[in-house]
Amino acid sequence: MYICLITNKIGLMSRFIACLFLLVLLTGCTKDVMDRNIQLDLDIKRQISSFSPDGSYTYYILPDEGDLASLPQDQRNLLSPEKVALGKMLFYETGLATGAKFESGIGTYSCGSCHLPTAGMRPGAPQGVADGGMGYGVNGENRLRLSEYNEDDLDVQSARPLSLINVAYVTNTFWNGQFGGEGSNIGTEDVWDLREDTRRNALGYKGVETVNFAGIITHRILINKELLDQYGYTEMFDRIFPEFEPEERYTQFVASLALSAYLRSIVSDQAPFQKWLKGDMEAMSKQEKLGASLFFGKARCANCHYEKNLGSNEFHALGVKDIYQRPSYSASEDDRRNLGRGGFTLKEEDNYKFRVPQLYNMGDAPFYFHGASKTNLEELLEYKIIAQSENPKISNDRLSEKFLPIDLNQEEKDAVLAFLNQSLRDPNLKRYMPEYVLSGQCFPNNDFRSRVDLGCN
Repeated sequence: MYICLITNKIGLMSRFIACLFLLVLLTGCTKDVMDRNIQLDLDIKRQISSFSPDGSYTYYILPDEGDLASLPQDQRNLLSPEKVALGKMLFYETGLATGAKFESGIGTYSCGSCHLPTAGMRPGAPQGVADGGMGYGVNGENRLRLSEYNEDDLDVQSARPLSLINVAYVTNTFWNGQFGGEGSNIGTEDVWDLREDTRRNALGYKGVETVNFAGIITHRILINKELLDQYGYTEMFDRIFPEFEPEERYTQFVASLALSAYLRSIVSDQAPFQKWLKGDMEAMSKQEKLGASLFFGKARCANCHYEKNLGSNEFHALGVKDIYQRPSYSASEDDRRNLGRGGFTLKEEDNYKFRVPQLYNMGDAPFYFHGASKTNLEELLEYKIIAQSENPKISNDRLSEKFLPIDLNQEEKDAVLAFLNQSLRDPNLKRYMPEYVLSGQCFPNNDFRSRVDLGCN
């Protein structure tokens, strides 16, 4: 009996020592994994800081939604919650679409027809179609031509609309950077007067405001007191813009200031990369973190995409195809927009150079580059890796000195795609849409087919 008790105690002691050893081993392994994860985060922060204009990874932190004071803004058009709220409604108000080419287009479109939150504030189709378009589909992809309109009648652009996310950080707007009198356009004053739209650079407003002065006219949105009275916007104009005399207040110009305020407020602060930058180290997966490390390292993405919105005010020739080289509406080989920066500056050395776009929510609509020549991010990445012109008009010797081949294995490609697709995606951009517009009409489109698609009937 005594021998049995001793044996049992020895057995218990052996099991206790074994468990203790296993616990120490597991604790050590966990600590080792934690140390490696912490080191990975620190390494990425160092890489990011090396591209940051101020030498800190925190430079890339975007303001929280509603923190208007922290956003870049035009001192002649200061932001306020009321002005942003008005601009948000005007942006989606189909009741203001009274400048349509034909009666069938009146009241059927809005600024939001071509910039959908669910499509990353871009069209869901290769081109945006406002006046003359019909239909919506699921994500704006099924935008067709009204039968009364010929192609030349459509309000459609022969370059893919850029995203409006984080546009507050864009100095010179448009693919060619033609709007705004500062930044890249200092020294280009001699060409401003050559076109009506760029003459507005001389007004002294920043790029976001200047492009909207032109855009509201181009896209056939009318503003007058009769319309504002009809839909109930007059009081908001009176309250927000008392500095304008009544004869100047109810105009496209003043409405453009409200639209610009709204657009400046759109920030992708809920993207996982933003949460990680703000201290949530679990916001990105290990694969996404590898992608971030590659983005700011071996893949050289940040050589061009280095500003706060992960774009830049640089212009580069990548040799991609123009929109007329794919099925499209009213696009021409002779359109000056095919020349990129050179179409504005008229300098031959600027031909085929286009502005570096921001990258947040780029996976939400399957068309990329100014000519919508790529239809998924895998194609886009492969094009960047190969770094060879696909446009027969543009020889390889004209490509940007920053556009060079990249050596990535499949694991690395997948990681970069995970970072672009997941880490840089704000999942809730619909918060930047109004719940309703004062006309009570369907939005962002109000044609019959769109009302059916959007469930407005």
